[in-house]
Amino acid sequence: MQAFVLSAPERLAAVDLAAPAAPGPGQVMVRVARVGVCGTDIHSYHGRQPFFAYPRRLGHELSGWVESVGADVVGLAVGDVVAVEPYLQCRQCGACRLGRYNCCENLQVLGVHIDGGMCERICLPAAKVHRADGLTVDQAVLVETLAVGAHSVGRAQLAPGEAVLVAGGGPIGLAVALLALAVGARVALLEPDASRRAVATRVLAGLAVPGSWLGSQAPPAATEAAAAAVRERFDGEAPTCVFDATGRRAAMEASFALPAAAGRLVLVGFQADRVSFANPEFHRRELAVLSSRNSTAADFGTVLALMRAGLVDAAAWITHRATPDAFPPSLAEWLVPGSGLFKGVLAWDAAVPRSRS
Repeated sequence: MQAFVLSAPERLAAVDLAAPAAPGPGQVMVRVARVGVCGTDIHSYHGRQPFFAYPRRLGHELSGWVESVGADVVGLAVGDVVAVEPYLQCRQCGACRLGRYNCCENLQVLGVHIDGGMCERICLPAAKVHRADGLTVDQAVLVETLAVGAHSVGRAQLAPGEAVLVAGGGPIGLAVALLALAVGARVALLEPDASRRAVATRVLAGLAVPGSWLGSQAPPAATEAAAAAVRERFDGEAPTCVFDATGRRAAMEASFALPAAAGRLVLVGFQADRVSFANPEFHRRELAVLSSRNSTAADFGTVLALMRAGLVDAAAWITHRATPDAFPPSLAEWLVPGSGLFKGVLAWDAAVPRSRS
């Protein structure tokens, strides 16, 4: 089968691999339809991803069709459209025993710690393959990103009507905004990039849920102007919950100044460097600071239910796509500043199997 392997920074090439063996008990063979390119893949491509070793087959945002099932698999059948949960846990560490396997001490993420799904077929545990009936493969490939947003919203335990600020309007930030809106929060979104704001406008304009949106020329950081604009959006009050989805050190540090007293700051974006903050101000407002990592099967279920109900549809996110014959050079072009990339996908040249209803 054909696959794409990153052998060194900026050296991505097609390779021929042996097709995976038939699925064993409790396993499913997935014929890959779409592979999303996310920030993790881009950092890996440029050689800036921690915990990453070359060579590596990328790909953790996956959709496809069930091609075959092993013994003891229930709830999945050949032809089903599916979304893949790419986190493989040990089930033995303290986090796993608490049900928090998204931060398993021995976590293996497809495309990061182990080879991922940038290939024609992949064999996976059935528990990691979620039936996405009623969705297209373009929609299903975005379930993983949206589930990251669902997990962060769950970590924050948002209340209906709560004033929420999301700093950073990339795919993860927009996922957080959509899932916060879905639980009834009032949401403002700060994003300095015009092309990303354009995607947010398209996505949020068609929602049948109440909420608010704030486009800003200011960086997603706690400048006085940005903070004042956010307070104006929320009737003079500071947001009680702030999500930082920028992954940028300066913005993350500045976000400590944005929540209201007794509020929460949820760090969704990842930064390999140290992040610091002013301790007196942090204590004065008695802030709660949370991190949010990956997602769980329950988050996938939440997102799939919302997508089937038409409350969340991220299909407009896909701004760039390429077929396998053009993928490596296309990816290099996507990563050039000014390309307008929001979400790119690798689309395999495969006929769509018939799916059961």
